[in-house]
Amino acid sequence: MKAAALSRRDFLKAGSFLAGGLLLPNWANAFAPTKKKLRYKVAVVDLMILKRQKLGALQLTKDIGADGVEIDMGGLGQRETFDNQLAKPEIRQQFIDKAKELNLEICSLAMTGFYAQSFATRPTYQRMIQDCLDTMKALNVKVAFLPLGTQGDLKKNPELRPAIVERLKVVGEMAKKAGVVVGIETALDAKGEVALLNEIGSKNIQIYFNFSNPLKEGRDLNEELRILGRKRICQMHATDEDGVWLQNNTRLDMNKVKQTLADMGWEGWLVIERSRDAADPRNVKKNFGANTAYLKSVFQS
Repeated sequence: MKAAALSRRDFLKAGSFLAGGLLLPNWANAFAPTKKKLRYKVAVVDLMILKRQKLGALQLTKDIGADGVEIDMGGLGQRETFDNQLAKPEIRQQFIDKAKELNLEICSLAMTGFYAQSFATRPTYQRMIQDCLDTMKALNVKVAFLPLGTQGDLKKNPELRPAIVERLKVVGEMAKKAGVVVGIETALDAKGEVALLNEIGSKNIQIYFNFSNPLKEGRDLNEELRILGRKRICQMHATDEDGVWLQNNTRLDMNKVKQTLADMGWEGWLVIERSRDAADPRNVKKNFGANTAYLKSVFQS
């Protein structure tokens, strides 16, 4: 008598047995591709922990419990370029040595001088950018943060768009030559940023995403992330406006953000900028320590 033919569906459903009763995994699962484990690191901002370009920022970062630090390029004001102490080889080497000693990384360099100054009109912007790129090369840093700031707000000042786009095209070429990415922060929503990036047309200009921007305007943070997509976001300021710690923030569901990033396949640095307790805003170790511990509990567990 012939044995009944076993359909492929029945075979996959039943799994496979070896002689002696040993059960092997279902073949459908055995040959399924394994999902890559995404890696996230947590950093703080030297400016916000009140140690702008201070060597002590590294020890404080370690005490807070973060994996790295975003270092500011220094004040700008009406100077031709940043007041960058890291341009001095001896000071820069101190930072390199201390970071190695403490097993910390410098995740990015920030040009926060442009929060208040105009990227669209400053005549020496190329020198400023080049100084940042040179410092990045010397420190082996791959991401720069460039906020367009209040004077570069493209919602309030749309007439500046042609000048900003033209300048960012130049910056994109400079970044490409240096082998780095310049992450911009704008006042636009995600669709507006996609259009802006398309207009700039450089893979070396990406978005440095700030959680607080969509939150304070009532936009869906997770939808904004999905619209931008993995390849347009270089790094993130993973905090909200000051008031409460991240763990107590009712308008920010960090576990949902983690799932969104997992669905996108995005991994990288989550940089703590704010979310300080309004009742004790200058207690650096307490505020940034709490936020660091919480981000790690969500993204590194």
